[in-house]
Amino acid sequence: MPPRRRTDPAVGRAAVAAWRADPTDATARRTAVRFTLEELADVAPGHTVEVRVPPDGAVQAVEGPRHTRGTPPNVVETDPQTWLALATGAESWHEALAAGRVHASGERADLAPWLPLQATRTRL
Repeated sequence: MPPRRRTDPAVGRAAVAAWRADPTDATARRTAVRFTLEELADVAPGHTVEVRVPPDGAVQAVEGPRHTRGTPPNVVETDPQTWLALATGAESWHEALAAGRVHASGERADLAPWLPLQATRTRL
């Protein structure tokens, strides 16, 4: 079953556009992060990798063994600006990882196949 949407796609795309126009707009950034995390969960459904973008949101994604207790074995964590740069294609997964702006642990914590999101199914 696909994850339940909490952000209307039109509102989410508008938030991404607003963030691009003004990266300091915290309201737009927060909505854009949540929307793009929901998009990731939609294109990479599952519960194997926990993607954390504090303080704006987190999601479980990627097919594989489900995590139920304690610290997940596959975790990706980054800041909101880096996440949105990855989601929109402004930065590549490998560049952000090499620069230390993304922390990824676990054998399934490589999100490169799904990023940027616009390359997978959604024009952001």
